[in-house]
Amino acid sequence: MSTPDLSTAGDTRRLRGLHIALNSTIKQTRSGYVVPSQTGKGKYVIALDLSQCTCDDYETRQQPCKHIYAIQHHLEGTDEVEAPSAPPRVTYSQRWPEYNAAQVTEKGSFLRLLHGLCQGIYEPPQTMGRPRLSFADMVFACAFKVYSGLSGRRFGSDLEDALERGYIAKVPHFNSIYNYLEKDGLTPLLHELITVTALPLKAVETNFAVDSSGFGNSRFVRWFNVKYGREIDNRDWIKLHLMCGVTTNVVTSVEISGRHDHDAPFFKPLVSRTAQNFRVLEVSADKAYSSRANLHAAMAHGATPFIPFKSNATGEAGGDNLWRIMYHYYSLHRDEFLQHYHRRSNVESTFSVIKGKFGDAVKGKTETAQINEVLLKVLCHNICVVHQSMHELKVEQTFCAE
Repeated sequence: MSTPDLSTAGDTRRLRGLHIALNSTIKQTRSGYVVPSQTGKGKYVIALDLSQCTCDDYETRQQPCKHIYAIQHHLEGTDEVEAPSAPPRVTYSQRWPEYNAAQVTEKGSFLRLLHGLCQGIYEPPQTMGRPRLSFADMVFACAFKVYSGLSGRRFGSDLEDALERGYIAKVPHFNSIYNYLEKDGLTPLLHELITVTALPLKAVETNFAVDSSGFGNSRFVRWFNVKYGREIDNRDWIKLHLMCGVTTNVVTSVEISGRHDHDAPFFKPLVSRTAQNFRVLEVSADKAYSSRANLHAAMAHGATPFIPFKSNATGEAGGDNLWRIMYHYYSLHRDEFLQHYHRRSNVESTFSVIKGKFGDAVKGKTETAQINEVLLKVLCHNICVVHQSMHELKVEQTFCAE
């Protein structure tokens, strides 16, 4: 057997398929060939005639994927083929001087921006009772604590430094921070602050992406696992639904839900809230958001929705013209559609940054505290994005009291 020609750019999937065929165990069953995922998580089934695969890549492109190429190499015999090295990763150039400058100065700039942002928080008058802590100081303390990643007790020295710099008027007790996170009134305020922190980039962002991800909490759930035949415990989680710009990854709108809530119903409020402050030209989302209502929700704000259709979708959906137009565009101009759709990968990068930097779990015991903590993670992320843009995009911004 001769070595296949893998020199062209379009043969990346063929190369990955050859790599799978040489390094994985492929099994044949009555329903088709079973190929393990290249990442080691899950398996895919390929039809016996190699006409289709159950992976997302095939369902989206309707063209041979790396798993189908793996079966082809497996059937042709790969003993005489030299094992290829892992396919090279796609990399992007980095403006290192600007990046380094942003990283070195991030904490100081974060505190200045956060302080300016908190100065615009309305302080309701108090007529009776013990003097309470300032709302602005408590929001500053809560956000700074999430940014630092420290426990409430070890975080005290950072608050003392903030007091010396004039960012807060008084150092709150660590229990006061925990108590404030459990306030229902903090939730809508954090939603507004997230919107405010995204506004400096409204001239940069016109294309957006939507997705959701879970954050673990301190609760545990139990269910009966059919595979193992016994009950198992697992950590509970809450879902964060967000819309972000694909250029800077700034979050423009957020929604919080329980772990079992579907993604599709949150598409419309995310788009509507973003469209109030941004010019939305494109919106990308995965198949979980595929519905007529979501297509119309995007078009209502002048945005083109790039949402792939599910495998059982057809061009006729109750006579809906928009559905039919987008379905035929998806079917007949797949490559052009995917060039826009693949911008959706930026929302996954956004979740990766938020979880990697501020943690993928929350520590609050109550539902309100958990929601507020997730929102604070997003708020801290946005402030860091604004700071990064000040260096890389020369965006001048200092949040003023309004």
